Amino acid sequence: MIDLFSDVPAFVAAAEAGSFSAAGRELHLSRSAVGKAVARIEARLGVRLFNRTTRAQVLTEEGRVFLARCVRATAELREGAAVLEAGRESVQGVLRVTMPVLYGRLKVAPLLMRIADAHPELTIELDLRDRHVSLVEEGFDLAVRSGALGATAGLSSRVVGQHSTVLCAAPSLVKRLGMPCSLDDLGRYDALVYHRDGWSEPWAFPNQDGRLELIEPISRIRVADLGVVLDAAVSGRGIAWLPDWLIEETLGTGRLLRLLPDLPTRRHDIHLLWATATVIPARLQVAIAALTEGAKT
Repeated sequence: MIDLFSDVPAFVAAAEAGSFSAAGRELHLSRSAVGKAVARIEARLGVRLFNRTTRAQVLTEEGRVFLARCVRATAELREGAAVLEAGRESVQGVLRVTMPVLYGRLKVAPLLMRIADAHPELTIELDLRDRHVSLVEEGFDLAVRSGALGATAGLSSRVVGQHSTVLCAAPSLVKRLGMPCSLDDLGRYDALVYHRDGWSEPWAFPNQDGRLELIEPISRIRVADLGVVLDAAVSGRGIAWLPDWLIEETLGTGRLLRLLPDLPTRRHDIHLLWATATVIPARLQVAIAALTEGAKT
């Protein structure tokens, strides 16, 4: 059984990376060493974990079941290590945080850099991507997310702030086409739309009875990057519906104008998420406290 446990990291890495070669690079082992570790587990358990071809290797049903158990066991081991670490006065170890790209770069990363400055024994790994990840399965300590959370089984959460999404346009575009007076006027403008994975979110505006009025904007420019949408808006290529934290500087300098400023805006919660545990490691406690306090400023 000791040999089985020592080979599990190689199996998990191979399953997650999709190949023995990639797993070997991650673990600093040869492809052959990873393959032999998996073979030993298969021999010990009497099952095949991967279906192998010359081009790919795919988990069998037994492999998927075993992987899920290994991931849960790894999480338990991490929690056990956290129990030992939490009693230490100094903040140390590796803190892995996942967050949306632009919000993370502008609002979260600077706060975490200050934590790194204050705690030289702490290593911080920041993962910036515009998709939700599985904290436990992908080994993250903390996630920053905006909007509805969806399923959060096994996770703790805290609301640390809110943001709204507002209509804006460059002064040059307003000068050319005029200032809209109502949502009905938006049809005469080209829209700059955040478009990702083949889908564009409708622009949503609360009406007087609390329901949302949804608008499908007319758009010739659709981009899977909010920063590019912002740049296009500043250049006068169309109106945009952007989060307030992204446009606060351009509004302040007059490079963008807020459209329909009396219109109610939709508010979105900003959450922190982490795996529920009896004992929270000191490094995670410090990060949660810093991000909670930082959201107030």
